[in-house]
Amino acid sequence: MTQSINYGPVSVCLSSFCPGGGPAEHHAVLTCTDALLPFEQQLDSVLDAYRQLLADRLSGAVAVLKRYFLSDASNQADAVMASDMSDCAKSVIQQPPLDGSKIALWVYLIDGVQSRVLDSGLYEVAHGQYRHLWNASAHNTATNSEYQTRLLFNEYIVQLAQEGCTLRDNCIRTWLFVNDIDNNYAGVVNARNRVFFTQGLTQDTHFIASTGIGGRQQNPAVLTQMDNYAIAGIAPCQKTHLYAPTRLNRTSDYGVSFERGTRVDYGDRRHVFISGTASIDNKGQVVFPGDVRRQAERAWGNVEALLAEAECTFADVVQAVVYLRDASDYLAVKPFFEERMADIPCVMVAAQVCRPAWLVEMECMAVRKTDNKDFANF
Repeated sequence: MTQSINYGPVSVCLSSFCPGGGPAEHHAVLTCTDALLPFEQQLDSVLDAYRQLLADRLSGAVAVLKRYFLSDASNQADAVMASDMSDCAKSVIQQPPLDGSKIALWVYLIDGVQSRVLDSGLYEVAHGQYRHLWNASAHNTATNSEYQTRLLFNEYIVQLAQEGCTLRDNCIRTWLFVNDIDNNYAGVVNARNRVFFTQGLTQDTHFIASTGIGGRQQNPAVLTQMDNYAIAGIAPCQKTHLYAPTRLNRTSDYGVSFERGTRVDYGDRRHVFISGTASIDNKGQVVFPGDVRRQAERAWGNVEALLAEAECTFADVVQAVVYLRDASDYLAVKPFFEERMADIPCVMVAAQVCRPAWLVEMECMAVRKTDNKDFANF
């Protein structure tokens, strides 16, 4: 179920999955429709709209992840963190919204859960036999992107261990935001490959669904920022990795280590996490170089194939992000995505994709109802 709501100068697209038994899940994207307002007014308007949304339609829902997309993190991030004191994982990244506004907000909420920050620094969202562990905006200022990424993963491995988890068995999804990705992505890849190998994550076992994308933190010395999601209490048989081999190749073919997508099955529902997906073929080659419209179509088709492998369609998608390498391509692809995602909370932002020839990338999450007696409910 999707709703479009306006609160003053803020437009809200809200999707809700209500299975009828377990807790409902909600995704909301809030965007400011008056791009001429100063940043402080846009931020206040977005936060006011969020509070009204909770009061009007989402009473009892608990935020588990918020991501703020900013046009200028150096001058805006402090105000965001000072204004939003909510007790959930908060991701703040410079990826300017392409509608001309200075801020957009994606929020993931769940009804009736308990949320708290743990001694490990992870945010726990507990329900039933599962503990959903979120982390956001992790960063450091080591000397280069490879060292920063290695430290980020090593710290995260320690945090997971404190919760009785491992990177291999429990981590479901990561996001890596890379400052000046054309120059720094190679270091990120090298660090991730080495850390994963030490943790038993290989092409013969599995990797982790991920998006590696351009994004700038408030401090320009931060070259890599990481968000991540793990589940304590999940069994290996509840996870299935997605490949769509007629459309996409294995990422290990070109020296990187992430899964195209991951399916997580519970007794009452299925979650699908689609990694950042671009215009690529099953040989690992860029398709339609220089043509952003056709690249958008190819990326869409690739995501569609991954969803189909998880027995889902775009009708099951509850949230999406579209990244454009060149902001001037926005008007060229805006009709394509708006036509196909009118009922999906989606934010389109400017962000360098990890390979220069890729002009557009997209990611999404999907959820569908199931009745699987082999697993405990969500």
